Amino acid sequence: MPIYEYKCTKCGKTFDFFARKVAEAAEKCPECGAPNPRKQFSTFSTGEGGVSSEGSSCVTGTCPTGTCPL
Repeated sequence: MPIYEYKCTKCGKTFDFFARKVAEAAEKCPECGAPNPRKQFSTFSTGEGGVSSEGSSCVTGTCPTGTCPL
């Protein structure tokens, strides 16, 4: 199940939404009940670590130095 991060446009609360389907979206804020919260950009984890030999994180899967194990 995908986990999406949302932010309420009314109260500003950020929250996670556990979707049962990829196309499913949060309909309202769990804090204030306002409709249509905005989906936020967030990182994801593959469980592989994602750290280069130089110690920098390679979150996007591209490495500027070419030393990342991803």
